[in-house]
Amino acid sequence: GFGETQRLLAEPVPGIKAEPDESNARYFHVVIAGPQDSPFEGGTFKLELFLPEEYPMAAPKVRFMTKIYHPNVDKLGRICLDILKARAWTRLYAMNNI
Repeated sequence: GFGETQRLLAEPVPGIKAEPDESNARYFHVVIAGPQDSPFEGGTFKLELFLPEEYPMAAPKVRFMTKIYHPNVDKLGRICLDILKARAWTRLYAMNNI
């Protein structure tokens, strides 16, 4: 699980900055720039990302800290996507590692 962590820090994705928390290596502070040509362009969005102990067998927990109005984000900032739900995540992980 921590290979992805190192890769994320070594090869940052454009528009996404992720920094591990000083007190917990499984907890990240993430900042995303709003994508160009989208209603979010020019915005900066803070998220928290937590890798559970079972990761990568269990999905990461991701939450928007910045208020955002989006159909896949609830009022607490939780991202409501099937892939982040346990069953879909495990199935995808299993398929990619056969």
